[in-house]
Amino acid sequence: MIKNLWKYRHLVRRLAISDFKVRYKNSVLGFFWSLLEPLLMLLVLYVVFVDIYPSTQKNYHLFLLLGIAMWDFFTKGTTMGLQGIISKPGMVRQVYIPREVLIFSSSLTALMMAVLELGVFAFFMVISGLMPTSTAIYFPLIFIILFILVFGVSLSLGALNTYYRDVQYIWAVVLQAGFFASGIFFDISTYQGEIKRLLLLNPMARIILMSRESLLYNTAISSWDLIFCFASSLVILLVGYLIFMKLEPGFAEEV
Repeated sequence: MIKNLWKYRHLVRRLAISDFKVRYKNSVLGFFWSLLEPLLMLLVLYVVFVDIYPSTQKNYHLFLLLGIAMWDFFTKGTTMGLQGIISKPGMVRQVYIPREVLIFSSSLTALMMAVLELGVFAFFMVISGLMPTSTAIYFPLIFIILFILVFGVSLSLGALNTYYRDVQYIWAVVLQAGFFASGIFFDISTYQGEIKRLLLLNPMARIILMSRESLLYNTAISSWDLIFCFASSLVILLVGYLIFMKLEPGFAEEV
C-alpha cells in the first residue's frame, strides 16, 4: 500500500486539492466555511456549558475549540472516505489506479481542512495570552496518529459502503454517539473507575485528551496513552486495508 501511495503521490495531491476546492466551489464564503464551522459549534457549546450549565474548566473556550477541531478532522475524514469510491465512478471503472489512492486523497483533503481549523485555534490561543510550552512537541505525533486512524477507518468504510449503502447512515449515528463519548465538552480525566476506563477505550477520547494536555495544560503525555493510540490506529489501519483489499475486486461493478 505504501509503495502504491508513493508511486501515485502526484495524483493523490491533485485529487486532494481538487476535492478541497470543489467542496466550497458554490459557497458564498468559500474556504471561510472551514473557519466558521468550528466557531459556530464553539458558540453553541460555549453558551450551553457556560451560561446554562456552567463549567469550571480553565480556558474552557480553548478546551472546547481544540476538541471540536480534532473531532471535526475525524468526522470529515471518515465521512469523505466513506464516499471515496462511489463518488468517483469514472475513475473506478475506466482508469486503473490502486483504489486506496482515492481513500487516501480524501483523508488528505480532510487534513487540509483540519489545518485551517487548527489555525483558528492557534489564533484564539494567542489572543487569550496562552502560548504553547515544551509539551507542544508531542502534538505533531498525536496528529499523525489521528491521521492514521482516519485513514484506517476510511478504508473500511469506503469499501463497505460501496457494497452496502446503509453503512453511511449507520456511520452517521456512530459519529453522533462518538461526539458525546469522546470528551469534547467535558474532561475525561476527572472521571474515576470503570467509567473512565470505558471512555478511554475510545482512541479519539485519548487523542483529544492528549492534545489538550500538550497544548493547553503543559502536562507530560502518558507513554501508555501514546502507545495505546498508536497501536490501536495501526491495528485499525491493518484491518481496514485487509477489508479494502478483500472487497476491491468488485468495486467497478458496484459503483
